[in-house]
Amino acid sequence: MAGPGGRMMAGGTPGERSMDFKGSSKRLLRQLAPERTALWLMLVAGVLSVAGAVVGPKILGRATDLIFAGVVGRQMPEGVTKAEALAKLRADGDGGMADMLSGVAFTPGRGIDFGAVGEVLLLALAVYVVAGLLMLVSTRMSIKVINRTVFRMREDVQTKLARLPLSYFDRAKRGEVLSRATNDLDNIGQTLQQSMGQLINSLLTIVGVLAMMFWISPLLALVALVTVPVSVVVAARIGKRSQPHFVQQWKSTGALNAHVEEMYTGHTLVKVFGRQEEAAQGFREQNEALYEAGFKAQFTSGMMQPVMFFVSNINYVLVAVVGGLRVASGTLSIGDVQAFIQYSRQFSMPLTQVASMANLVQSGVASAERVFELLDAEEQRPDAPVTGKPRDVEGKVALEHVSFRYEADKPLIEDLSLAVEPGQTVAIVGPTGAGKTTLVNLLMRFYEVTGGRITLDGVDIASMPRAELRAGIGMVLQDTWLFGGTIAENIAYGATREVTRAEVEAAARAAHADRFVRTLPDGYDTVVDDDGAGVSAGEKQLITIARAFLSDPVILVLDEATSSVDTRTEVLIQKAMARLAQGRTSFVIAHRLSTIRDADVILVMEDGSIVEQGMHEELLVSGGAYARLYAAQFAAAVAEVD
Repeated sequence: MAGPGGRMMAGGTPGERSMDFKGSSKRLLRQLAPERTALWLMLVAGVLSVAGAVVGPKILGRATDLIFAGVVGRQMPEGVTKAEALAKLRADGDGGMADMLSGVAFTPGRGIDFGAVGEVLLLALAVYVVAGLLMLVSTRMSIKVINRTVFRMREDVQTKLARLPLSYFDRAKRGEVLSRATNDLDNIGQTLQQSMGQLINSLLTIVGVLAMMFWISPLLALVALVTVPVSVVVAARIGKRSQPHFVQQWKSTGALNAHVEEMYTGHTLVKVFGRQEEAAQGFREQNEALYEAGFKAQFTSGMMQPVMFFVSNINYVLVAVVGGLRVASGTLSIGDVQAFIQYSRQFSMPLTQVASMANLVQSGVASAERVFELLDAEEQRPDAPVTGKPRDVEGKVALEHVSFRYEADKPLIEDLSLAVEPGQTVAIVGPTGAGKTTLVNLLMRFYEVTGGRITLDGVDIASMPRAELRAGIGMVLQDTWLFGGTIAENIAYGATREVTRAEVEAAARAAHADRFVRTLPDGYDTVVDDDGAGVSAGEKQLITIARAFLSDPVILVLDEATSSVDTRTEVLIQKAMARLAQGRTSFVIAHRLSTIRDADVILVMEDGSIVEQGMHEELLVSGGAYARLYAAQFAAAVAEVD
């Protein structure tokens, strides 16, 4: 289902919006900037750890040379020099063996020096232990950096959601927004945890091993580097093919979450209208799209590791062959070749690891871009510098030539003017889409006027902080909202200060909610969830009305506030509202005209304009739009009785 805005919808194809992999990657890395100190400590520990791990094979190669020299020396006659022993081999026609042994530091007649071998092995053990401890420090710092970074990103998203205008949530699917704030952030955290430390370690290992390889044998090092261009080309081509599929995978995840959330919150309507099969079919389609995108992304990126292993084995064979020839010529010792073969493995392994992490990195960057899109969304305009505010808010509201449109080419309200005195009750009636709720949204500054201005006690509300403006306005909507918690906590949510249980119960009694609350198992301590499970729609509305009572507002806004209660309770609430409205400016949006007979002024709106205003009796006598609305409702009521 497409949303009116379109930008936030999660469907589409991989080519719908090409991902800025490079830009998003840089921006994600910039999120680590506040952790510079920890990053430097992690890097230093990593460098020292890798240095120890890289030096290790060279030390073990020294042990191999000592053992081989002892084996060779024991087989040589005692009392001759190395040169004399090699000359004898050549004289006996064994020049190849003489060339190979020329690179071995043996002493004829002397066997293996186990003391020297033991010292070398202890040194290697110490180096590896220190390298392991340093890697532990590096890993700990990496985890600390990543968790702090994701913590800050979660805070940024939460803060951003609070700054987004109502129009953003009108366009976006709730499940899609939730997916960005939960799934995508979780994926970023997992990606950084699994790739950042290992990636740094792999890159350092490549540099360190390469240095040791050139130190031992520049020729063998060049042979080992022959396969690197192949690895780079393979990684680049596979990464380029898999990236669009990762983008689509997370878009499909958001779309599936939006569908599930929509079907779950509206499951009653789905069953009432027998749309279970359509809902299931929609789920299957979204699930299939996620499966296809996920399969293609994982399969394409999964090709990386086997291909890189194949290239690594080719590298191993080349090094073994050329190294063997160098030993045979006496240019290299067996220990150096052994160390070099280990280095070739150490060199290939990080390349393979870096390549295999490509799917993780691509997935994480795809999620990062979705989070950055949310963070970059246009915010509501910040509060202007406070140029004035009412000294004592009395509740005088004036609309001066107000214009408003949701879309630039579709005017809704044009040149609307209205003056409401303190303590007046203003009822707003009219057909659906006339602009009644929009008028209230403009008063609350959920939307900003596109022309004219609205004043509170003579002060333009655009020059007042939103929080201060809304603090003086109590609002009860037709769509009730409860959070997971006790009924007492839900009622107390409307207070701007700490309130006592007695005040909460007094507000409930004023709203006629006390009676049904006391019939619940735990009374005011009964826990309800965000869907209000356990209480009826009318009871939820009573709780929200009690919340408005407790807020003690200067201006009261009631948007069909009694639509879900029975007739008897509605009469009681109307009386309670009358008490609450005393001395307060009240705006009442109503469809049932019988509920606003006693309003000080009734505004009749059509197409964003006030076509009539006056008191109930006056408007009936005039025979205009209000009279027609009233007659239509009266006829409908008679038809229901008949």
